[in-house]
Amino acid sequence: MRKLAIGVLTAGLFLAGATSAVAASWKTIPKLSTGGAEFNSGQYTFHPAGTKHGAFEWKGNLKDTDHGDGHNVYVQVKVEGYDWSRYNGTQRKSVFLNKLNWAAPQRYTDDAYIRVCRDKGSFNPDNCSPTKHYKK
Repeated sequence: MRKLAIGVLTAGLFLAGATSAVAASWKTIPKLSTGGAEFNSGQYTFHPAGTKHGAFEWKGNLKDTDHGDGHNVYVQVKVEGYDWSRYNGTQRKSVFLNKLNWAAPQRYTDDAYIRVCRDKGSFNPDNCSPTKHYKK
């Protein structure tokens, strides 16, 4: 009887893990680029409610493609009607980013936007790639 209970418990844990892995499958973000900035090798997933706050998770390489312009680069992400969140890169380098974005009062996120931009300073407007919209 004890072995049967352990076997059933083990099978249940295995199925729960397999379900979580399927629910959080990664999808590709196509290369985002604008003058001087690029986000490549991007991927995203929407986590189910109760896992990582039900967040929109994304990852990829943020690259400064114009080393001589003296400007930094950044990625902006927006979820569920909240304001843009900004994630800075490093001038003249490529950095790997892996971030979670979620809306605190909700159990899951199912609507997200992402774009890459070049910070041209306070006197010039930043230039950004077209915004990509993802839904769960």
